Amino acid sequence: MAAVLPDLGGLAKIGDTEPELTSTAEAGTEGTTAEPAAESTAAQAAEAAKAAEAADQLAAMSVGDAQPESNGGEQPFVPPPAPEPLTEAEVRERIRFDNGQLSGAGLELEAVPEWLGQEYSGATRLDLSYNQLAALDHLERFKGLQELVLDNNCLADGLALPKLPKLHTLTLNKNSISDIEAFLDMAKQRLPQLRYLSLLGNQACPNELVEKDEDDYQRYRYLVLHSLPKLKFLDSRNVTKEELAEAKRVGQFMRVVRYQEQDEEPAAAPSQPSESSEPNSLYRPLPQDLRDAQTHRATIGQCKYVYYGRHSEGNRFIRNQDL
Repeated sequence: MAAVLPDLGGLAKIGDTEPELTSTAEAGTEGTTAEPAAESTAAQAAEAAKAAEAADQLAAMSVGDAQPESNGGEQPFVPPPAPEPLTEAEVRERIRFDNGQLSGAGLELEAVPEWLGQEYSGATRLDLSYNQLAALDHLERFKGLQELVLDNNCLADGLALPKLPKLHTLTLNKNSISDIEAFLDMAKQRLPQLRYLSLLGNQACPNELVEKDEDDYQRYRYLVLHSLPKLKFLDSRNVTKEELAEAKRVGQFMRVVRYQEQDEEPAAAPSQPSESSEPNSLYRPLPQDLRDAQTHRATIGQCKYVYYGRHSEGNRFIRNQDL
């Protein structure tokens, strides 16, 4: 049988044509062959740019998703920005005055405006709660003020109370007053007509709802009533005659002292006598001439004395004959 060999002429022809096409593309004689190559290169570059952009987005999403996983799957809490202080025009617009009652609550005031006492000096009730007040300047202009509400502010020790001769109600709940004695001394001098006082939520006022502070709160009431015996209402309940009589008797001894860690200081080590100390000093922890261990005198042994007391209570149980 004769073997049939493939025709290699066509392959040779095809191989021979490739250099011609290449040479024509390099020479630029046939633009139809170069244009598809340029278009394919541009398409590949565009696809690479899109892939890089998608990879960047995926990496950003993975970083953002990794934060809640470390926090138990919850979004981290971002506190809201602090509100900007109101302008004088905005404060004037929000102030409310009706029938002698002046309200400036919740205005984020850091100080009492001077014009407030000038324009509303006839007010009998003033509410400045839920602000950021740290001082009570310009309140002396309210000569006829009878009620003053200062809850939820930043008033602390060293507060200078204004002289208000007609004020009978003062509420200072949720502030930072801790020195109750200094506050009571100032209130006694500058608020002679005070009848209703509330200091709940301050460090100076123990929490009466906590069992361990219940006795402390009663002692606190005795202390306050001893300094201000004209009070009719303190914090959350009326003042009784029995409570006032007891406060008059023991109120001055009812100061509440709270333990604080910074109050505890390590005891200082006793100072050792130095060579430069005075020889005749009466306060020495040890004598200067210590006795040698070889010449120290002591004795050790068993006691031979026996107590035969018939009326001794302990002898009914002791069986040791050598006692």
